[in-house]
Amino acid sequence: MTQPYPDHIRLGPGEDSVILLDQTQLPNRLEERQVRSLAEMIEAIRSLRVRGAPAIGIFAGYCLYALSRQLEARGWKGPALLAELEGLGAALAGARPTAVNLSWAVDRMLRAARGSAGEHMSEALGRECRAIHQEDQDMCHKISEYGLSLLQSGDGVLTHCNAGPLATSRYGTALGPILLAQERGISLRVFADETRPLLQGARLTAWELQQAGVDVTLICDNMASIVMKNGWVQACFVGCDRVAANGDTANKIGTSGVAILARHYGVPFYVLGPTSTIDLSCPDGDHIPIEERDGEEIRSLWYREPMAPSGVKCYNPAFDITPHTLISAIITERGICRPPYSLSLPALFSPPQGEPSYSP
Repeated sequence: MTQPYPDHIRLGPGEDSVILLDQTQLPNRLEERQVRSLAEMIEAIRSLRVRGAPAIGIFAGYCLYALSRQLEARGWKGPALLAELEGLGAALAGARPTAVNLSWAVDRMLRAARGSAGEHMSEALGRECRAIHQEDQDMCHKISEYGLSLLQSGDGVLTHCNAGPLATSRYGTALGPILLAQERGISLRVFADETRPLLQGARLTAWELQQAGVDVTLICDNMASIVMKNGWVQACFVGCDRVAANGDTANKIGTSGVAILARHYGVPFYVLGPTSTIDLSCPDGDHIPIEERDGEEIRSLWYREPMAPSGVKCYNPAFDITPHTLISAIITERGICRPPYSLSLPALFSPPQGEPSYSP
């Protein structure tokens, strides 16, 4: 598969830093950034230099490993090192509240640190962060296979925000089936919402799909309705940052509006993501914290001059909640879940060995 930048998150020289492709500079510039301190790592997450729920989890794993290498080099060890890493992990996990993969990866790394008896803690963390990355690649491929089973050659697919390789590790989630189809010579047409206010669809999704040779058409967010009305869309594929136990999902702001339009026009609406985004401890979407960002992203970002009156109040939530009643299916690496999600989602976590709980 043609992937524009396959190593967009990796360890730096000496494995005491992390190198990332700065996604805020795309599509005009391919710029890497090396982060070494906790402050730099948190800034990279908050400023969306690294973004996408799975990618943030991968990044967090590498960050904790790099920080452990630095601490061990300064003589930290044993309980003192563990306590310091727990504090660093808590700060890292608080960088963005909505995407559950961030806290999931931090918790997993800390469990590995606690279980590292008889060896350097960083050795255990090094294995774990690499395992998180490899597992994500495997998960993305499986999600792509399940998602592709829902499409036919010639279909039009509408996607919102960016859930491709840049947001994950390889293939992606919502874009994975499309890239897999391209790899296999299956013809699809994609309509990519620009995704205001940060334009992840315009800057990232359109770039990734164009680089892969996919037939992609960029549209403004408020054009999704007419594209569906024209009969050009046979399915909507979106990613997710958290899935509640009842099937409500958090994804980039504007996703719920796409789901409402899809229901009106009779277009299936699919959510794609790894099981690490499923939070069974969260009963429903009302309990998912929604990050609110600086209103300047609406007032003046991307423009030489402000495009709104100075000082005008702005409401800028980064995510919204799509009710489970609007979701046709949730596609994971373990299979395809359909309503009622209160039954199908928990079943994913206790399948027969090597078999998906739900399949096409």
